[in-house]
Order: sequence, then structure tokens, then C-alpha cells
Amino acid sequence: MHSFLLVTPPGGDAAAAAAKVALPRELQALGYRRLGTCAVPELVRQAVALAPELVICALPAGDQTLWSALAELQAAAPRPVLVIGDAPVAETLQRALEAGVHGWAHGDARGAQLAAELRLTHARFTHEATLRAALADAQARLDERKWVERAKGVLMAARQIGEDDAFRLLRGASMHTNLRVGEVSRSVIEAAQLADAVNRAGQLRMLSQRMVRLLAQCAAGVEPRRSRELLDEAQQRVRDNLERLQALPATLTSATADGLALADTATAWAGLQPLLAGMPKPDALLDADAQAEALLACAETLTAAIEGASGRHGIHIVNVSGRQRMLVQRLAKDALLDALLDDAAARARVELCAAEFSQALDLLDRAPLSSAEIRVTLATARTEWQRLLQALLDTRSKSGRQALARGSDSLLALFERLTELYERSLQVIMGG
Repeated sequence: MHSFLLVTPPGGDAAAAAAKVALPRELQALGYRRLGTCAVPELVRQAVALAPELVICALPAGDQTLWSALAELQAAAPRPVLVIGDAPVAETLQRALEAGVHGWAHGDARGAQLAAELRLTHARFTHEATLRAALADAQARLDERKWVERAKGVLMAARQIGEDDAFRLLRGASMHTNLRVGEVSRSVIEAAQLADAVNRAGQLRMLSQRMVRLLAQCAAGVEPRRSRELLDEAQQRVRDNLERLQALPATLTSATADGLALADTATAWAGLQPLLAGMPKPDALLDADAQAEALLACAETLTAAIEGASGRHGIHIVNVSGRQRMLVQRLAKDALLDALLDDAAARARVELCAAEFSQALDLLDRAPLSSAEIRVTLATARTEWQRLLQALLDTRSKSGRQALARGSDSLLALFERLTELYERSLQVIMGG
């Protein structure tokens, strides 16, 4: 036996409406059981609660409130809908079709005529459901193809491989994880986006220290023209990275924590930017450094928020490598501030930075996330690190400061490359 929900005009005239739809007795003879009766405002709520197999509307043909309620019903819980009423005009039929009406019977319909209209109503609904399912399947396959193409592009660029090899990697991961290739592809894209986001947030940490370091170089007369050019470039990188991070899909991270951290980072940058103009004096250097510390703290929080949202161990290695860039810039900056201003606090931070850098270098050496190129680059970084430590012993002389500047730039370039290698490693991209 089929079940139905009866929708009647307002005012409680349910008896008149029941007569107009051939009475519950007539419908029961055709194999239908009434679950309930409601007015239009309760239609969707009652249909969702009672889950009838059919909705029968006994309403005047010109009832405009019905169409919006039926459209809402088809969006929330699609059901076959039969309207019982007077012969409709063309405009009314068009509105009925748009609202999701599947059948229309005259108020005098009885017996075989009503049964035929009921069967047609169910058949039309089933046909529509089949078409909707086919459309949804086609859309899903199209979306999956888009994800696969994007994921192949990521793998081809990261691994320097061809399209066929990239697809074989995706298919192999699909078989290993028992997931569709499209699902694996989406995971690859999200992993790549997260790794890029951690890298860019980490760059903001580094740039907070690099900009003050370059400002101090200008004050110390270490290639002032070149230092100013590099300072301008660093400021542009901050703007570019903030713009990219602000465009980050909210689904990839914890929207609340990450959004607040990103807003705080942008605010800290707005406070630092005006302090980077002109030729700095000692007091101005200290003011800029204090604001850079605020930017660094915000960028640390931002990077941690993105890494935490990823839940992937490989992303942590990207973060550790990226943080080395900040530490070497911070170390060089504090060494210059100490040399220029005899700053005890800066001197103490140099020792802390050196210890942190060495510990992280050991961690990266032991990390399973590696490759031949990563191992060679890490070995080169160790050599450059020893040279930088030697330069730290002579920061009171111009030649020592120049060696410090060159050494910090060399290590920065090496860890930029290492972070990129980690970011593009197969373990990170494939969701490790």
C-alpha cells in the first residue's frame, strides 16, 4: 500500500478538500493510505517528518504560495506530487512544472481515471529521479577528471615525469588505498596546496628577520645600495605571500584559527612596513626590530595553524626546513645589531639561533623524507653553516660583516631550495 500526505487550503476545511480528492475511501481502494493532512506552510516539515510516498495537493489552481513550497520540498526531500484541481491554464502548468509537480487530475477524477493519473505521477517522478542521478553521475565523473588532470600536472611538475607516469602513480595509490583515482587526486591537490601554504607562511617568518637584517646592513654600510634593493624585493615578497595565503581555500585549514592568525600577520606587517623606509638610525633599527618580532610571532602562529590542520607528517618537514631560513636571517640580523648597538639581548639571541639551527639540521639529516638531491644539498648547507659560524667571530670589522651577509644569503638560498624539494617530494604530495 502506498502512503500519501494531503495538502489542503487554509482555514481547516479538510473535509471539503477530502471530498475534492475523491475521499480517503476512494484512494484507499486504489491502495493508498493517508499519513496526515496539512496546510501549505507546514508542507515541507510534514513531508520530511512523515516521509510519504506521494504528496497530494487539493488547492485552488491559482494558489501561488504552493509553488514555492513545492520547490523547497523537491530541494529538501524529493517526492512525487499530484495536484487535484480545476483544469489549469498554460501559465499555471508552467509554474507547476517548475515547482516539481508530476501529475494533475481534475477534481472529478475517480476510479480508473484517478488510478491512471497516479501511476503517471509516479512514473514521471521515477523518470526525473533517473535523469537527476545520471546528471549527478556525469557531473561527478567530470569533476573527477578535472581533479585527475590537476593532480597529474602537480606530479609532472614536481617529479619531472610524463603524463603517463603521473597517472600510473595516481592509479597505484588508488589501488593501494582502495580509493577512487579522483579521491586520490583531490588529496594530492590538497597536499600540494597545504605544502605551498606552509612554505609561504614560513617565508613570512624569514622575511620578518631578513628585512631588518638588510636595514641593519644599510646602517652598517654593507653594500647599502644592494641591501636597499634586496629590502624592496623582500617587502614585495611579503605582499605577494599574504595575497596568496588570503586566497587559500578555507576547506584546507581550520578557518577560524587560520583566519585570525592570517589577519594578525597582515596587521603586524602593516605596522612594520613604514619603519623600513629611509636611512635607519639606531633607535629606528630597534623600533623596526621590535615590530619585526611581532610579525615573526604572528607568522609562527600562522604556520603552525596550517601545519596542524594538515595532519600530515611530511608537512612538518617542510615547516622545519622553512624555519631554517628564518633562523639564519635572524642570526645574521642579531649579530649585526649587536655589532652596531652593542645589544646584549641580540647577542643572547645569536647563541639561541645557532643552537636551534644546528638541532634542526640534525633532525633533517635523520628525516626519512629524503632523496639524493636533498642529501647533497644538506651536506652543502652544513659546510656553509660552518663558514657562517666563522664569520660570526668577526662582525666588528667591515670584512666580517660582508662575510656574514654573504654567508646568510648563501644558506638562505640553500634552504629555499631544500624547502622546495621537500614541498615537492612524492611523500608530501601523495599525502605522507
